[in-house]
Amino acid sequence: MVRTSPKRVLMVAYHFPPLAGGSGILRTLGFARHLPDCGWQPLVLSPAPLAYAQRGDAQLAQIGAQATVRRTLALDAARHLAIAGRYPRCLALPDRWSSWWLSAVPAGLRMIRQYRPDAIWSTYPIATAHLIALTLQKLSGLPWIADQRDPMLDDSDPLAPYPPEARLHRMHAWIEQRIAARSTAIVCTTPGAIDAHQRRLGQVARERFHLIENGYDEDGYADSPERTGQRSRFQLLHSGVIYPSERDPHPLFEALAKLRHDGVLHAHNFQLVLRATGHDAWLARLLVKYGIADLVSLEPLQPHGAALQEMLAADGLLLLQAANCNAQIPAKLYEYLRCRRPILALTDLAGDSAAKLRHCGIDTIGQLASSGDCARALLRFLELARQGRAPLASPAAIDLQSRQARSNALADLLDQVSHRRTA
Repeated sequence: MVRTSPKRVLMVAYHFPPLAGGSGILRTLGFARHLPDCGWQPLVLSPAPLAYAQRGDAQLAQIGAQATVRRTLALDAARHLAIAGRYPRCLALPDRWSSWWLSAVPAGLRMIRQYRPDAIWSTYPIATAHLIALTLQKLSGLPWIADQRDPMLDDSDPLAPYPPEARLHRMHAWIEQRIAARSTAIVCTTPGAIDAHQRRLGQVARERFHLIENGYDEDGYADSPERTGQRSRFQLLHSGVIYPSERDPHPLFEALAKLRHDGVLHAHNFQLVLRATGHDAWLARLLVKYGIADLVSLEPLQPHGAALQEMLAADGLLLLQAANCNAQIPAKLYEYLRCRRPILALTDLAGDSAAKLRHCGIDTIGQLASSGDCARALLRFLELARQGRAPLASPAAIDLQSRQARSNALADLLDQVSHRRTA
């Protein structure tokens, strides 16, 4: 669809450069880069760099020239408002950056008066961004798209609700109800997330929910490294955070220990690289416990471009996702697909991650909860990968996962909500 007159969207996002680390910033950054090609000018409202504990300039240059960015003061309660490591819990509701609301609302109103945007878009998981957008929507009357990504609440297990803290759970429930009442559209990144929202928000019509998945940005793959044949030591790479619950590696480590004991794996023919886990100290203790420290390497965070090059050079890519995250798809899965390297997914077969891979023609999948199945899936994967027979996604399937394609979908949704407003 050709759009001749650029429209403007006010984008409220905590996750934006110069924040470093994690995949969250890539969604907003991708939209900010590609929406101008779809006829929409981004007006980005984000925190000042002080808000971020980890900062880097590597991705600042990727912000498109057509994007207008305003940064306002946001204090991290844990770092800026704590005394002797403690701070009042009320200062961290709905998250540690709740102070951002105080500066962002006036700045957002000034941007609305100056640029006259056609819509507001805000993105979770920092819920304060939604509170800012909610306030701006009330004051301006503009249509609001709430980019929920993943659900704010999970009550599927009464014994382990998310968030676990009762006060925060009530706050998230209130915000979710406000989104239901005030937003024009609710965007999720997986079918399971849409289903979870519909179960809780029965009053919201199905037509208000929209699926816009995460994706990959083609620029990061421009200079793919040359592969000079198969190395004798198979390198399996997991790139990104390993959460103790949501990506519990205990069954995998137990499988590695057994395969090593049986003489199938050893340090000369196999290496698992865990890059930027976020929990290195905990994982190091587990490696010692299972006696596999020589099979597994813990590596530090690196710039996103370097991480992509490492993925492209690996013999195989590992995805971990437990059953308690069946309604989520790790953002790295889309980058894995674009790398066109063999993928081993240890997840739950009923989850959205497994469904996505199967849809793309990849069946090298095992049950993360079972050490026996982890061992079975790993052995099958290694055999296929070493023989060059591991399934890969087709070029056509990969093209559909690009951030340009996702931006086209968001632009179409913005067209719908803005047209509805002016009709």
